[in-house]
Amino acid sequence: MQGIDLLNRPEYTEALELWHQGRFWEVHEALEPLWQQLSGPDRELTHGVILLAAALHKARDNPRGGWRNFHKALKHLEGLPATYRGVRVVDLIEATRQALQKGPGQIPAFPRL
Repeated sequence: MQGIDLLNRPEYTEALELWHQGRFWEVHEALEPLWQQLSGPDRELTHGVILLAAALHKARDNPRGGWRNFHKALKHLEGLPATYRGVRVVDLIEATRQALQKGPGQIPAFPRL
């Protein structure tokens, strides 16, 4: 799976549409089968995106739980370059952080190149 264009995979296409709709639990569901097949940085990116989506979902009824998932996501994303596979990783982290700070119901942008 190394070398694939992740964002053009059907799983990511579906996940990004769900993200923009604020359907964060479904983002997790869309990406999990792909995540299980990946390795290396591609796996770390996908795992981080899943955890960010979980953070946004959980924050709706448990802000502390949302922040816990956010910090778990950082462990997977902070080792990646600022931009990886067409995702502006640093901007995605910051957009999610800001959405969590503003409170439930926020839908952060998913920054792409």
